[in-house]
Amino acid sequence: PPIIFPAPPHLVVIPETYIYAVPDIQDDLFFYSGWWWRPWNGRWYRSRYYDRGWTYDHQPPFFHRTIPPGWKDNYRNKTWKGHRWEHRKISHHELQRNWSGWKKEKRWEKHSWGVKNWKDRRSGTQYRREVKKSKTVIKYRDDRRPVREDRR
Repeated sequence: PPIIFPAPPHLVVIPETYIYAVPDIQDDLFFYSGWWWRPWNGRWYRSRYYDRGWTYDHQPPFFHRTIPPGWKDNYRNKTWKGHRWEHRKISHHELQRNWSGWKKEKRWEKHSWGVKNWKDRRSGTQYRREVKKSKTVIKYRDDRRPVREDRR
């Protein structure tokens, strides 16, 4: 299911997450932990590239349930939960070069995701701790079921 771009897309980070999204297109297109994701015809597809190599994935990515409905409206209105959202567009090249380091250094928390006067209100269980086991990172969701990062 290709999406045609005249040039590599620009993305924004969705506040309170490390999910990057292409905001200025009709379709949903996300980048998370090295993978591009998109729903198409009721199914989810993923790829290492934004413009090719899409393969069907049998289940939605776990991160999808953390994306607030209406995030694109928030983007267009430059607001996030009642606060001014001064989002910064991120080039494809910059994202590919830095996403992993940004996550490790908690870059977006330090910059409040560009949301003015923002205090992080997450409970912590969704983003709690990472347990490394056999080189596979396991994160625990609120329901405490492990989610294997290599499964995406």
